[in-house]
Amino acid sequence: MGLKVEDISFLYERGTAMQVTALDHVSAEIPDNQFIGLIGHTGSGKSTFVQTLNGLLKVTSGHIYYNGEDIDGDKFDKKKLRSDVGLVFQYPEHQLFEVDVISDVMFGPRNLGLSDAEAKKRALEALESVRMPKSLYKSSPFDLSGGQKRRAAIAGVLAMRPKILILDEPTAGLDPKGRDEILGLIAGMKRELNMTIILVSHSMDDVARYVDRIMVMGGGKLLYDDEPVKVFRHVTELEELGLAAPQITYIMKLLKERGLDVSSDALTVEEAAAEIMAHRRELHV
Repeated sequence: MGLKVEDISFLYERGTAMQVTALDHVSAEIPDNQFIGLIGHTGSGKSTFVQTLNGLLKVTSGHIYYNGEDIDGDKFDKKKLRSDVGLVFQYPEHQLFEVDVISDVMFGPRNLGLSDAEAKKRALEALESVRMPKSLYKSSPFDLSGGQKRRAAIAGVLAMRPKILILDEPTAGLDPKGRDEILGLIAGMKRELNMTIILVSHSMDDVARYVDRIMVMGGGKLLYDDEPVKVFRHVTELEELGLAAPQITYIMKLLKERGLDVSSDALTVEEAAAEIMAHRRELHV
């Protein structure tokens, strides 16, 4: 059944002169087995939004339901929620602290009350899912590269076997190679583990290639919620929010303005290449 968000608002410093509205009457449904891109400029409310989804922040008003139950209900099990709705924070490697990688990944399952044997089994499965080389399992997490640390941190959440995985800016601070590796890894996990993934980003190029659906936030409101092609048709509005369409969209739009009868809906290089080749006669090729 997934998550259902009904008219939620969240205020920081509520009732003080410093009060800030981070979420302003947001409603959305997050069904099972969907890959969602949540995008917005800094301060748009996207990080606050995802922290309400697993109960780290309690909404000021409105309701969030998980599998039909109100997560703020008196009898609701928040610990189980945080196991089912895993959240990987921005720069998650800053949370690594154990003596070696496998111990760090075992921490979450142990915290759920599982035996060391079961925690280790889950940790090994998670490390395999993130393609961590076995030779690094006993290495200090602080000796890993930036991309490897990110993988270890993601594995730590995967070991709790979440049904929904939220990744808040998972490529922040990585070089282009590391960014592509992490995004490819996330896409692979989506295919293999059949979980819901929410990818938080401000990069349109990152989300365009992978997600089924895009949610755009601005000023604490959910402004767009649709399939990528339809969202990126609002280029002007997105630019006013400090965002942009994928670079390839601008290229296709320019070609169309120059007289080539191509669709400007292409979101990836592969889609653009196929569209251009379909009109190669117009290019006198």
